[in-house]
Amino acid sequence: MRIILFNKPYGVLSQFTDEGTGHPTLREYINIPNVYAAGRLDRDSEGLLLLTDDGSLIKRLTDPDHHIEKTYLVMVEGDPTPGKLQHLSSGIQIKGHFTRPASFRLIPDPQLPERPKPVTPHGPTSWLEVKLREGKKRQIRHMTAAVGLFTLRIYRIAIGSLGIENLNIGKWRDLTQSELRLLR
Repeated sequence: MRIILFNKPYGVLSQFTDEGTGHPTLREYINIPNVYAAGRLDRDSEGLLLLTDDGSLIKRLTDPDHHIEKTYLVMVEGDPTPGKLQHLSSGIQIKGHFTRPASFRLIPDPQLPERPKPVTPHGPTSWLEVKLREGKKRQIRHMTAAVGLFTLRIYRIAIGSLGIENLNIGKWRDLTQSELRLLR
């Protein structure tokens, strides 16, 4: 079994083929056969992505019934009032689906690497720490929009107890023995 921790750059698809889109893919960073992303980050999101050749691990990491928490740092435009954060945390309806309870809290500006396409806000911005136990397509973006906040940047820093720590953007490494034990 092989499990890889990858710091996905902005603008990269979370798959090995571009299907004619012309966007960079995982293939440009990881040359290992038969590993697949355990979940996804959309093209505009950055950060921690796990890849593995173990299909049952992929299912466990991505199925919301297993309650694996994913942690994100999210830059939003607008005023994340306590009421909006409470509304987001208790779950909201997006596209006919109620999101599961989550954690949304205001944090100081984090120290993150610059991204190739700078963020260009049109008003005041704030950073949130977001912890989800599910991962619907563009869920954070839809949730924040539903309460009048526009998501400008998403950076995933952890999946369960596995963190991105000091892994540079665009780099990958195999999990350590202690990290493998955490997954089990």
